[in-house]
Amino acid sequence: MAHDVDELVAAARGGDDAAFDALVRATYVETYTLAHRLTGDDEDARDVTQETYLRAYRGLRRFRGDAQFTTWLYRITTNCASTHLGRRSKHRHEELHDDLPLDDLRPSSDPVGRAEHGALRERVGHALKALPPRLRAVVVLRDIYDLPHEAIAAELGISESAAKVRLHRARRKLRDDLWLQDDTSGEGAARAV
Repeated sequence: MAHDVDELVAAARGGDDAAFDALVRATYVETYTLAHRLTGDDEDARDVTQETYLRAYRGLRRFRGDAQFTTWLYRITTNCASTHLGRRSKHRHEELHDDLPLDDLRPSSDPVGRAEHGALRERVGHALKALPPRLRAVVVLRDIYDLPHEAIAAELGISESAAKVRLHRARRKLRDDLWLQDDTSGEGAARAV
């Protein structure tokens, strides 16, 4: 797959629009999933994904290949999500009781496994969505996309120590929110006895 992506990038950089279309198809699910995890909203994720590919198309000739194309695309997605969330927070108010779970877009052939893990995934999705965008970005990039602290700092334009502090705060808030969810459902109280 990486070899195919490299060939598509080379062709697209040469002006082959069909190669860029194929590149979009090859990377769309991962890009949309990252955008959704960063924004926590379907409509916002679609907007961010569209803006990401527009910026990638415009900047493709400047892509030097120092990093993998997908890493470069993740950086653009993160920047687009940050910009989008900043604009959105100035112009729109979210309802606090929005309880839509994050959809896992990966295909799965184990319906029993999905059923068992569905409730946990939903709880984690709610807790992740409740994080402030600057904390959500760090935890998504580190814990879901496995980027090192140095890369996260570069992506977000912060120091490496700030990235580590934000990650620590984000994980602590997630843990506290998940524990609070258990307490409100009675499970946490039963465990404490």
